[in-house]
Amino acid sequence: MRTRNVVIISAATLVVALGATALIAGPTLYRDLVVGPAAAAPTEDLGVLKPSTLSGEQLAGSWKTGSSSYAGYRVKEVLNGTDVTVTGRTSKVDAAISTTSDTVKSAEISVDVASIATTEAARDEYFRTTAIDTSKFPKATFTIAEPLKIDPSSLATSQTVQTKGTLSINGVTKEVTAPVTFALSGDGAILAGSVPITFADYSVTAPDLGFVKVEPKGSIEFSLALQKAAR
Repeated sequence: MRTRNVVIISAATLVVALGATALIAGPTLYRDLVVGPAAAAPTEDLGVLKPSTLSGEQLAGSWKTGSSSYAGYRVKEVLNGTDVTVTGRTSKVDAAISTTSDTVKSAEISVDVASIATTEAARDEYFRTTAIDTSKFPKATFTIAEPLKIDPSSLATSQTVQTKGTLSINGVTKEVTAPVTFALSGDGAILAGSVPITFADYSVTAPDLGFVKVEPKGSIEFSLALQKAAR
C-alpha cells in the first residue's frame, strides 16, 4: 500500500509541475512550443497510396502488422481558456486480421498502453500510474463485432465503414461504433480508425487542477500497416 501511495503522490506532483510549466510559459506558448502540433488523425494520415499489386483472390487470408503501425490516444486540454490538443503514440501494436476477397472477417487490435508517449514525461507518468493502472491493465484491445464488407471495385481508393466492436481499456469492456478506413497500397493494406470514448466509462481518471483541465471525452486511434502473413 505504501508503494502505491508513493506512486500516486509522485504522479500528482508531476502533473502539478506540468501545470506550473504551462502557467509560466503561457497557454499559447505552451500549446505551440511545449506540446507542439497534434499528430494528424490516422484516417487523414494514410500517406501516398501506391497502386495495389494484389488481386481479389490474393486479398483473402491472414494479415500481420508492419513496422510503421501505431496506435494511441487524442484528448483536449483546456488551459486558462486555451484549447490544447494532445496526442500520445506507440508503435507497440499488434493485430490479428482475417479477410476474404471482399470482407474483413475478423480483426482484433492490441495496444501496449504503458508505452504510449506524448511530448511531456510528466503527463505520461500520470497516464501510466493514475489515469490507467498499466501495471494491472497493460493492454487495450479493439475487436470488430461483425464482418466489414468492402467493395473490390473501389480498392484503388480508401473506403470508410461504420464499424461495431468492443473496446477494452483499464479492465472495462464496452460496445462501441467507430469509422474504420481500409485501403490497399502496394503489396499491403492500411487499416485505420478512431474510436470515440468517454473516459469515465472506462474508469479512467483525467486530471483537473483548475488552471488545466482535460475534457471528459477523447478518442483511441490506430493505423495499421498490414502485410499478408506467411501461410
